[in-house]
Amino acid sequence: MARTLHAPSHRRRRTTVPAVLAAGTTALALAGTGLALFAGGASAAVGNLVTNGGFETGNLSGWSCTGTASAVTSPVHSGSYALSATPSSSDTAQCQQSVSVLPNSSYTLSGWVQGPYVYLGAGGTGGTDPSSWSSQSSWNQLGSTFTTGANTTSVTLYVHGWYGQGTYGADDITLTGPTGSGSPSPSSSPSSSPSSSPSSSASPSSSPSSSPSSSPSSSPSSSPSSSPSSSPTGTPTPPVTGLPAHAVTGYWQNFDNGATDQKLRDVQSAYDIIAVSFADADATKPGGITFTLDSKLATALGGYTDADFKADIAAKHAAGKRVVLSVGGQNGAITVGDATAAANFANSAYSLIQQYGFDGVDIDLENGVNATYMAQSLHTLAAKVGSGFVLTMAPQTIDMYQTSGGYFQLALATKDILTVVNTQFYNSGSMNGCDGNVYSQGTVDFITSQVCTHIQGGLRPDQVGIGVPASARAAGSGYVSSTVVDNALDCLATGTHCGTFVPPAKWPTIRGAMTWSTNWDAANGNDFSTNVGARVHAMP
Repeated sequence: MARTLHAPSHRRRRTTVPAVLAAGTTALALAGTGLALFAGGASAAVGNLVTNGGFETGNLSGWSCTGTASAVTSPVHSGSYALSATPSSSDTAQCQQSVSVLPNSSYTLSGWVQGPYVYLGAGGTGGTDPSSWSSQSSWNQLGSTFTTGANTTSVTLYVHGWYGQGTYGADDITLTGPTGSGSPSPSSSPSSSPSSSPSSSASPSSSPSSSPSSSPSSSPSSSPSSSPSSSPTGTPTPPVTGLPAHAVTGYWQNFDNGATDQKLRDVQSAYDIIAVSFADADATKPGGITFTLDSKLATALGGYTDADFKADIAAKHAAGKRVVLSVGGQNGAITVGDATAAANFANSAYSLIQQYGFDGVDIDLENGVNATYMAQSLHTLAAKVGSGFVLTMAPQTIDMYQTSGGYFQLALATKDILTVVNTQFYNSGSMNGCDGNVYSQGTVDFITSQVCTHIQGGLRPDQVGIGVPASARAAGSGYVSSTVVDNALDCLATGTHCGTFVPPAKWPTIRGAMTWSTNWDAANGNDFSTNVGARVHAMP
C-alpha cells in the first residue's frame, strides 16, 4: 500500500493463460515405496484397502468415474494397466471409491500420477481431510496421512484432473491402515467437480493495503506453475487470538496523505483487527524494523504522543480488538533473505511489540519476499510472543496468483500460525480465476474466483479475507461498493448472490474482509465499516 495520494495505477494486460490451478493442502513426494503402516487395534489387519488401485482388472472395477476415463495399457507406472482420464471444460474427470476404515485410526494414502494438475485425496475422514497434487509429465508419487474421527467408518478416496487441462494418468493407488468392518465399494454418484468430492476443503475447492497504488511488481507467468508448493503437513491448532470467527481488518495510517486523520482511539469500532501502517526498515540491521509515530500526523492531530498511542492500543484491547504492526507497504524495502536478517526481524519486531503492546505483525511486503527466511523469522517471533500472536498478510493479487510464488509460499509455510491473508483485490486489472476464465477487476466474480484460488492452493477458508479500497480515492483502480463485498461474502459462504462464477464449494468459515484504510473509510462516510462490518459480523 502506498503512502502518497493518487499514485499511478499500473494495470496488467489481460492474460489468456489458464489460472493457477492450485489445490490441496500438501504435495508430498514420498521417497521410494516404503510406507508407514499404522495399527488401529490389536485385531485390526493392516494392508492396502483400495479395490483395484492398480487398475489391473483392465477396467474401472471398484471405481466410479465422471467424464472420459478408462484403464489403459500405456502409459503405466507398473503392471499392465493404469487409469487414463481426460477432463473437460466443465468436468474434472474424477474417479472415487468408498473404503471402510476404523475410527480413531491412522492411514497413509499414496498413488502415482502423471499429467497436468492431478489431485489425490480423501474426504469424510472425520478429521483433517488430506489432498495433494502435482503437475508433471513423468510419473511421480503423491501421498499424505490422516487420522479418522471417533465415529468415522468409511472414507472416500478420489483422484482427478482439472477443468480444461490435458489427460492425466494414475496408478498404484494405496490406502494402508487397519481394515474396517464393512466392504469397500465405489461411490454411487461421483462428483463432476472438486466441490462435490467428499470434502470441500480437501478437493480443489476451499488483502490490503494501499493508498492509491499497490500495483503489482511483475506480470503473471505465461503458464501455471509446473510443480506444486508444499505446506506443513497436518493442521496444527492455530494460536488463540481472541478474535471472532469472522473479522474485519482495517489499516490505520501513520501519516497524512489526504484521508481523514485519526487517532487510534477514533478508529471505527467495527474493525476487529487494526493494522498500524507502517514499520520501516532499520538502516543499521538488515532485516530489522523500526517504528515511530509520524511527527507531521501528530501535529495535524493537535498533539499525539507515544503515551497517547500506547493508551489507545490498550483501550482497543479492552474493547476486544487486536492491533498489529504492518511491515512494508509499497515503499517499505524490508528484506529478510538470510538467517541473520531473520533473527534481526524477529528480535526487532518483538521489541516493538513489547514497547507498544502490539498483538503481532502484518506482512505487506510489495517488493519481493523470501519465503524460507521470512517464515523462519515469523515462527521465531510467534514463539517469543506466545499465545495470542496475530499474523496477517496483505499480498497484492499477483502475489497470490500461483502457489509457486514467494508470497503464497510464505502463507503456506506459516499456515500453523497464520490468522488471515487479506489479498489486495485491486490495482491489478483483469485476471484468471480458479476456473481458468478471465474476470474483470472490481466485480463479484473477480473477488470470488481469486479467493477460490487461495483456498484451492492450501489455505483454510478461515485464513482468507477480501481486501478492497475504502473509497475510489484510496486506490488507483478496483474500488467496489460495499454491496459488492457483501455479495462476494454471501457467494463464498452460502453460494448466494454470486455472479457468473459460482465457487465449487461453500466456505461458511471465510474469515471476512479488509480495507485500505480506516482513514479513507472515514473520509467516505464510514461506508465500509458500517455496511461491510455489519455483514461480516452477522455471518454465523
